Amino acid sequence: MKSYRYALFDMDGVIVDTAKYHYEAWRRLAEGLGFEFTMADNERLKGVSRMRSLEILLEVGNVKNLPSDRLEELCRMKNSWYIDYISKVDKREILKGTVETLTLLRRNGIKIALATASKNSQIILERLELKDLFDAIIDGNLVERPKPDPEVFLKAAEALGGNPDECVVFEDAYAGIEAAKKAGMYAVGIGDNSNLIGADMVIPGLCETDQILQLFN
Repeated sequence: MKSYRYALFDMDGVIVDTAKYHYEAWRRLAEGLGFEFTMADNERLKGVSRMRSLEILLEVGNVKNLPSDRLEELCRMKNSWYIDYISKVDKREILKGTVETLTLLRRNGIKIALATASKNSQIILERLELKDLFDAIIDGNLVERPKPDPEVFLKAAEALGGNPDECVVFEDAYAGIEAAKKAGMYAVGIGDNSNLIGADMVIPGLCETDQILQLFN
């Protein structure tokens, strides 16, 4: 097996469990618009941008022809609620194995980047005291095109000084797996095989430290 030198991590659902707060904020928005937004509907939002998430939510509710200023207002409302939710998070939101795996990778000389569509990554990492474990942070504030476009991963590789074929991406969303493969990177799916078609490997989570380290040795 090829040995890799760089590790790129999505955030929600991979290193921290803040995805539930996204869902609560989107569900609240849908209720205000007069329709139900379920957990099953929410699966479609994984890994995509805020505006595309809103477009999907409106498709679910069959809400059409809203002007651009109203769309921007709805995005701001959702994000305001989400920030309020995450302002109360603590280290209990960190998913099992995250700190141990990131620490071991760093000890083995592997450079690590966060590569996420979230525009609130700095707030979350600071709240959870994880920021110092990353050599680079590329988030939704630094990219123009959402996953499945590979931009976020290509920028993360560039920030680390690596080539795409030297990188391993850890993702919990199909859009993220697709983006990683488009970037020419090795894709590790986090979660359920059925939702991660195209991944080179699927593991339950970052608690599979030994299996992860084998990719870099």
